[in-house]
Amino acid sequence: MPGVRVRSNLGRRFGSVAGQVFVLQVAIVVLLAAGALLALVLQSRYDIDREARNRSVSVAQTFANSLGLQEALRSPDPSAILQPLAEETRKDAGVDFIVVMDTNGIRYTHPQPDRIGERFVGTIEPSLAGQVYTESVEGPLGKEIQAIVPVTSPGGEVVALVSAGLTVESVTGIADRHLPVFLLALAIGLALATVGTALISRRLRRQTHGLGTQEMTRMYEHHDAVLHSVREGVLITDGDGRLLLANDEAGRLLGLPDDAEGRPVDEVGMDRRMAELLLSGRVATDEVLEAGDRLLVVNQRPTRPQGSAVTIRDSTEMQLLSNRAEAARRRLKLLYDAGGDIGTTLDVVRTAEELADVAVPQFADFVTVDLADPVLKGDEPGPGADMRRTAVSGIRSDHPLYPLHSLIEFLPSTPQARGYGTGTAELVPDLHDAPGWHAQDAPRASAIVGYGIHSLIAAPLKARGVVLGVVNFWRSQKPEPFDEDDLSLAEELVGRAAVTMDNARRYTREHNLAVTLQRSLLPQDLPEQSAVDVAHFYQPAQSGVGGDWFDVIPLSGSRVGLVVGDVVGHGLHAAATMGRLRTAVHNFSSMDLPPDELLARLDNLVQRMDQEGDSAAPDKGVLGATCLYAVYDPVSQNCAMARAGHMPPLVVAPDGTTTISELPAGPPLGLGGMPFETMELHLAEGSQLVLYTDGLVEERNRDISEGLERLRAALSHPDRDPHASRRAVLDALLPSRPSDDIALLVARTRTLGPGRVAEWDVPFDPSEVGAVRGLAADRLEEWGLQELVFTTELILSELTTNAIRYGAPPVRIRLLRDRTLTCEVWDGSSTAPHLRYAATTDEGGRGLFLVAQLSEHWGTRYTPEGKVIWAEQALPTPPAPPPGAQLFR
Repeated sequence: MPGVRVRSNLGRRFGSVAGQVFVLQVAIVVLLAAGALLALVLQSRYDIDREARNRSVSVAQTFANSLGLQEALRSPDPSAILQPLAEETRKDAGVDFIVVMDTNGIRYTHPQPDRIGERFVGTIEPSLAGQVYTESVEGPLGKEIQAIVPVTSPGGEVVALVSAGLTVESVTGIADRHLPVFLLALAIGLALATVGTALISRRLRRQTHGLGTQEMTRMYEHHDAVLHSVREGVLITDGDGRLLLANDEAGRLLGLPDDAEGRPVDEVGMDRRMAELLLSGRVATDEVLEAGDRLLVVNQRPTRPQGSAVTIRDSTEMQLLSNRAEAARRRLKLLYDAGGDIGTTLDVVRTAEELADVAVPQFADFVTVDLADPVLKGDEPGPGADMRRTAVSGIRSDHPLYPLHSLIEFLPSTPQARGYGTGTAELVPDLHDAPGWHAQDAPRASAIVGYGIHSLIAAPLKARGVVLGVVNFWRSQKPEPFDEDDLSLAEELVGRAAVTMDNARRYTREHNLAVTLQRSLLPQDLPEQSAVDVAHFYQPAQSGVGGDWFDVIPLSGSRVGLVVGDVVGHGLHAAATMGRLRTAVHNFSSMDLPPDELLARLDNLVQRMDQEGDSAAPDKGVLGATCLYAVYDPVSQNCAMARAGHMPPLVVAPDGTTTISELPAGPPLGLGGMPFETMELHLAEGSQLVLYTDGLVEERNRDISEGLERLRAALSHPDRDPHASRRAVLDALLPSRPSDDIALLVARTRTLGPGRVAEWDVPFDPSEVGAVRGLAADRLEEWGLQELVFTTELILSELTTNAIRYGAPPVRIRLLRDRTLTCEVWDGSSTAPHLRYAATTDEGGRGLFLVAQLSEHWGTRYTPEGKVIWAEQALPTPPAPPPGAQLFR
């Protein structure tokens, strides 16, 4: 019947693994949805309550700081003035009440006028002490959430209080209006999760073919029976070198214990070479290995996600070919030894020496390796390149072969030249009868033959289609000459070594690239600026390129940033990391951050770089980095500094006094959790600030304290300019073979004199903007910058108006005449301005747009007292003299 058939299909569907997973996932989704609903409702109510408190505080503070409030409080009838203003503001701000009261809590205003003159319901003591206080009370309008804000006189005395708030009924109504939105979003999420769960279960059903647990168990038992009945060994290993599966035949052939599965491959007692093959994970096709008295043919292929599958066949019956197998065994042993002994380093010369050593005396009596000369520099050789003898190995040392390091130009008739040109190995069975080889150097050839060397194989080192050199195998002690089997073995041996040789060559090239990269990442030419005179020095370590860097960064207001940093380690990764950190310092400094905040952001960046290294490549994280950042202001002559685990700077006063700054060390970059501290120093004009890395003062045979004393002594000469000080420091401290990178930055301070700085305090009144424009125009006339009067007046007008309208007192204006003309407007507010594009119908909003258009650069920097908005204009170019005119001094 149709009904019975439907029940049968449903029962079968939900009895499968996919059906059971579907039911479980739907149950989990429903539980998560219920929990999410509860969390959303609770969070919504919490957020709305918090928003109500924040709105109450904002409205109360705005009304308390409004213009005319204190004048109204001093009037004979404050309620008459303040009640209509409070009600209008309350309606506009969306709160339920705004109450103005005196210091005794007597109301001046209230939404219910009959409550005016009564005492305020709430706690006013914290606000009388100058604090903003929020609370929930039972007031005249019901249960209320209210904020109490003090009204202070210019002298700081609390003269009145302002309270604003909302009733709990209003807050609850807002939350209830949001609830349908939450329920709708939750329903949609539940539907999407259910559909996704159904799709996943459908895919699982296709992968398991709708089988239930019992059916899958029977299928596994069937496969297991087949696996253990075949007459071929089967092994499966994982990525950690553990034996996951071994059938009965594999256990018999390898002598595995019964508990071998689940144990490491090298601990189950199998033959060492078999274990090494399994642990290597490399692809093997019909490799012949000995395991005890058996000769096994092994095939190995990688599996997903990691591990390998191995099949083993017993070929012990091939005893008729025992002699050939023995020869193959020796050759395999040679190749196996070559795989482990060649390429232990990424040095081209050392790799050539290992290749020569591994073939003596197992295969040849003497081996010489001749590489094309460009290979030793990491380059690819071209046709006809000269050969340099890079490695020599033999059973004796008194041979007449070309000595080590000889540059050899092989004639075209020699087997070496032919092998290098064609990429094919050549066999010379008898050197007595080799006229082409004798033509290269007849006296030396006669001496070689007379020495007893009688046979030669010249095999080219070829990798990726490029011939890197030639390996010469010489035989003298063994009487029989090389044969064709030896030639094939030599080709295979050299072919495997060529890959390692090419890797070493490419490493040499990459090392040279790292040097080039590191040089390119360091500043090539220091930027023009007027704050300091600078001399710098950098030298990489003898063993490789590191991550030390320095920088000089011009900042707004004629200030300059000085940076020195150090990335632990050497190589391309350290150089690249240094480049990232140097770029980050440039970006952060453009935001005019103080030194401690800049280092904090740099610390967060290094932590993210470490996390990226951990997830992508564990060896690519930042092992450690230090940095010192200093900002010098030539107007105030103050220098603010902070360091992250870096060496402390030295300050050389104009009188020659040299001190090591007691700047707090701070943690190295990337550790996190600890704040950085900024210290300010006043530097007299002509002082020298010396920044450096530890490679300058620290050495294996010299203590760091001794290095600091030498540095102090070398700098205690105030009559020297920065370049002379740099030379004196290097003469005293630079080692002949530095083991670490060295970076040095010597900066001598300058000042901007009073004649190049103009500043005025501006009353906090929009009507004073005109006077500011007049003062600025007069000063520009004195400086001979009449061409900039109009644009400067416009810039100052916009910035000053914004400071008075949206900022807070005090307001101050400063003009700096340096390489550019800088206009700075200071105010006591930390609110950041935002550039926007006003519509054609807007009445305002174009001020900062005009400032950006009229100036070359503009921006904002924050101070402990507020902020500074600055704009820079290029100075007018002096007119060129007419043709033929002569200039006289």
